[in-house]
Amino acid sequence: MTKKAKTVFVCQECGYESPHWMGRCACGAWNSFIEESIRKSSDGDSRRRLSASPASSSASRPVPVSLPTVTSGKNTRIDTGIEELNRVLGGGLVAGSLTLIAGEPGIGKSTLIVQAAAAVSQACGNTLYVSGEESEEQIKMRADRVCKGDLSKLYILAETNMEAVLDAVDKIKPEFLVIDSIQTMYSEALESAPGSVSQVRACGAMLMNLGKGRGLPIFIVAHVTKSGELAGPKTVEHMVDTVMQFNGERDQDLRILRSLKNRFGTTSEIGAFEMREEGLVELKNPSESFLDGLKDGSAGSLATAVYEGTRPLLLEVQALTAPANVGFARRSSIGVENSRLNMIIAVLERKAGLSLISRDVYVNIVGGLRPEGTSTDLAVALAIWSAEKGVAVPPGTIAVGEIGLTGDLRPVRNAEKLAREAGRMGFENMMLPRRSMERLKPGADGMKLTGVGSVAEAIAFAGGVVK
Repeated sequence: MTKKAKTVFVCQECGYESPHWMGRCACGAWNSFIEESIRKSSDGDSRRRLSASPASSSASRPVPVSLPTVTSGKNTRIDTGIEELNRVLGGGLVAGSLTLIAGEPGIGKSTLIVQAAAAVSQACGNTLYVSGEESEEQIKMRADRVCKGDLSKLYILAETNMEAVLDAVDKIKPEFLVIDSIQTMYSEALESAPGSVSQVRACGAMLMNLGKGRGLPIFIVAHVTKSGELAGPKTVEHMVDTVMQFNGERDQDLRILRSLKNRFGTTSEIGAFEMREEGLVELKNPSESFLDGLKDGSAGSLATAVYEGTRPLLLEVQALTAPANVGFARRSSIGVENSRLNMIIAVLERKAGLSLISRDVYVNIVGGLRPEGTSTDLAVALAIWSAEKGVAVPPGTIAVGEIGLTGDLRPVRNAEKLAREAGRMGFENMMLPRRSMERLKPGADGMKLTGVGSVAEAIAFAGGVVK
C-alpha cells in the first residue's frame, strides 16, 4: 500500500501554515487555506541553499567553516549604465545579489529594467530577460524605443515555468537575469496557481539559490496591492538583498526610485527620473525639478530641504486654508502624514495663536515626493500661516526644522549639507533651528543663516505678529 503523503494547509493571504483546515485565518481572511503536500527532504533537494564554500562544494552536506578562513567578500560592482539606478543600488549591481523592484502598473518598472539590461549586456555579456506578462514582440518594441546600441547579447524569454527558466540559464549562462514578474512564475513542484503565497515563496527561494550559487545578479519585478505595499508573502522581502519602490504620479513625468532595504548600500536612497518618449531619463539635479514653478512673494508657498539617503533635496511646500462649510474642518495632505499635519496645526493654534478650528487646511509637497523624516515641519507650519494670513514669506527664504509639541524647534541632521544645497540653488536666507545653526559656520556658501528657537519666533521673523 502506498503511503499517503503528509499535507499542510497554507493561508493564501499571509502564508500561515496549519496542520488542519481553518475557516478563518489569524490574519482575518476567510476560506483562504489550500492544501499542499509535504515532500520528504533529500540530499538532492533543490530547495536547499547552495553554498559557495570550497569545503562544502564537494560534499553532500554543508560543512561549517571557521570565520577567519572565509575570504573577505570584496564584491565587484556591475555598472547598470544608469547613474541614478547605481546610486540607489549603492554603486551598482553586486554579484549574486537579488534585487526586488515594485511599483504600480504602468509606472515604468519594465522600461527602467530593460534599459539596465541592455546596458549590462553591452558591457558584460549575455543578459536574460524573462517576461511572464508580455510577449517577445512587445519587449522588442519597447527595447527599440528606449534602448540604444548593440542588443545582440540581450536574450528574451516569454515563460512562466521556473524549471524552464533554470534550463535557459544553463544554456545561455547570463551575466544578469531579470524576472518580470515573480507573481506570474510557478514551479511544477506545487499545484497552486501562479501568484499564490506558496508559489511566490517557492519561486523566490529558487531564484535565491540560483543567484547565490552562481554569483548571478537577479532583478525581480513585483506587483503591489491597492495600498501600495508589495504583494505576496513578506518572506520574499526578507529573502532578497535589496528592495526598491518605484513611485510617480500618472499625470506627471517625474519618477522616484527609492531604496527600502539594501544590504550593500544606504537605505532610503532615491533616484530621480523623467518619463519621456525615448524612455526614462535621469535627472542630475532633482532639486531644480522639484522647485520648478516656485514663485517668491506667493502666500502659502515656501521652500524646504530634506536629506534622502546620501543626497540633499529642495522641495516646495504649498498650503491653502478655506472656510469649513459643513461639519468638522477638513485636513488634507499630499506628501505629509495626516497625523503629522494635525500635530502641526495644533501647535500653531496653541503656541502661535492661529485659529484654524473652523478652517479647512490643505498641504501639498509639490512633485509627488513623500519625504521621510520631520525636517519639513517648519516649512509646513509657515506655509499654513502664510496662506491663512495672506502674508508671503520673505523672498529667497528656505525653512527647515522639526517641530515639537511644545512649539520648540529641534535640530535636523545634515544641516550643513542642506545649507550648501540651498546656497547652490540661489537661496539667500535659511531659517533653521538655533541648535542646528550653532554647528554651522555663519555665512556659509554666501547665505544668511537665521536661527529660531520656536514656531512663534519663525512667524515673527517672517513678518507676522504672534498673539
